[in-house]
Amino acid sequence: MNRKTLVLPALAGLLTPVLAACGGTDSGSKSGDAIVVGTTDQFTATQEAPAPLDPAYAYDVGTWNILRQTVQTLMAQPKGEGEPAPEAAESCAFTDSGSERYACKLRQGLKFANGDRVTAQDVKYSIERALRIKADSGVAALLNTIDTIETQGDREVIFHLKTADATFPFKLSTPVAGIVNPKDYDKDRLRAGFEVDGSGPYTFKAEVKNHAIVSATFTKNPSYKGSVKVNNDKVVLRSYGDADAMGAAIAKGDIDVMSRTMSPAQIQKLDAGSAEHADLVDMPGLEIRYLAFNTDAGSVKSKAVRQAMAQLVNRGELVSKVYGTQAEPLYSMVPATVTGHSNSFFNKYGNPSVDKAKDLLVKAGITTPVKLTLHYTTDHYGSATKQEFQVLQKQLNDSGLFDASIEGHPWATFRPAERKGEYDVYGMGWFPDFPDADNFLAPFLDKDNFLGSPYDNNTIQRSLIPQSRREADRLGAAKSLTEIQDIVAEDVPVLPLWQGKQYVAARDDITGVSYALNSSSTLQLWELGRGVSG
Repeated sequence: MNRKTLVLPALAGLLTPVLAACGGTDSGSKSGDAIVVGTTDQFTATQEAPAPLDPAYAYDVGTWNILRQTVQTLMAQPKGEGEPAPEAAESCAFTDSGSERYACKLRQGLKFANGDRVTAQDVKYSIERALRIKADSGVAALLNTIDTIETQGDREVIFHLKTADATFPFKLSTPVAGIVNPKDYDKDRLRAGFEVDGSGPYTFKAEVKNHAIVSATFTKNPSYKGSVKVNNDKVVLRSYGDADAMGAAIAKGDIDVMSRTMSPAQIQKLDAGSAEHADLVDMPGLEIRYLAFNTDAGSVKSKAVRQAMAQLVNRGELVSKVYGTQAEPLYSMVPATVTGHSNSFFNKYGNPSVDKAKDLLVKAGITTPVKLTLHYTTDHYGSATKQEFQVLQKQLNDSGLFDASIEGHPWATFRPAERKGEYDVYGMGWFPDFPDADNFLAPFLDKDNFLGSPYDNNTIQRSLIPQSRREADRLGAAKSLTEIQDIVAEDVPVLPLWQGKQYVAARDDITGVSYALNSSSTLQLWELGRGVSG
């Protein structure tokens, strides 16, 4: 077993990977032999979420990892650079000094996989469709700075923005801005089921059982024209119920690659060299975990209750007991490696203290112990989530100030219930849409936010977020971003817990593994190839 640790230095405020290829050759597979990738992500269509793979709805890392292989975007986050680069576009740029007019020119000869031409009108249709549908997943909020979209001929698209938004090129690299064929996607309703059609590197076909994807086949799209080189002809993605089942599959040779999510114990075993024919690649990641609050709910409506929880949570103990060296305590929603990070929660609360937490509750007239339930998802962030919540529960209850219970739910029911405000306190994870501090703040605090949170702060929404987006040099946005984080530490609509590394394991004849994930946890299946074993 060979372990490969990748160091990703910060460049221009962004986490930029400097990586070495994994395996014996970079030539890729030419044999058509499918590379099989395992995941514990579950892809389920339910009555409440019947269209999990529609770009206008999908908003989690698993579904986005399907869409990024199949639905092309104007821009893309490249494997080795911080700034987004043209993908379906030949070129894109702001054409004014105020970052309010953004123009793109499409590549010549773009086609959907069915042979239809991709035009500027299709781009306009696709993005306006997402904005019109405004799905309750909250994904359309990524595009909320768009005012109007103009086309000039078949290849030019011009975005007129409501306000300056230096992060807009990143947003055009996300699947919600994916280009879809109007023949396949109605303008006013989501596309139910598991069909995906686009102009990306692969075509897609799902094997479905009991309204869930069992496996999915990605076949190289011969019509694709874009910025990536596809190093294989076919990849199969198989969904497993847990990390142990996925680990057993790679040990038997049933799969070639393990992606998310491996358990902490599994990673430790791989790191110790227990797998004879597997390589473990680890790299700094931008994944974060946090508690979120329904600030209108009775048990946590008082800011003092949320502040007391912030004062009690011992992140160091939580990380050491559950994740070890695979994670680090986090004192802001913005990870420590991203420009604009501030340790706002540590600055306000310092080390955990029962006395300080008690004082907060007494001054607010809160009767203790405060009874509440912490909700978590059982199948979306890995098998260690339950243990994590057991530790949190014990920390709160050992203080004598809380009477906390915990409840686990499958993601298919957890996410809709959270969006409806059915949980007072719940655990969430975040894999950034793009590696900028804005994307660790606005999705949780802006209007129409990802969480559906009732928390509403005018200073953040109307002043600080727009102010930070005016700064093309992200270092210049640090003051506004720090002010946002300080307000969050004071009001505690969310409570950051930890940030983690990301891992991929692969059998030793698979090449390109070092590039299989970028810093935003985007799965890049086109990088994988089959080389020489050993």
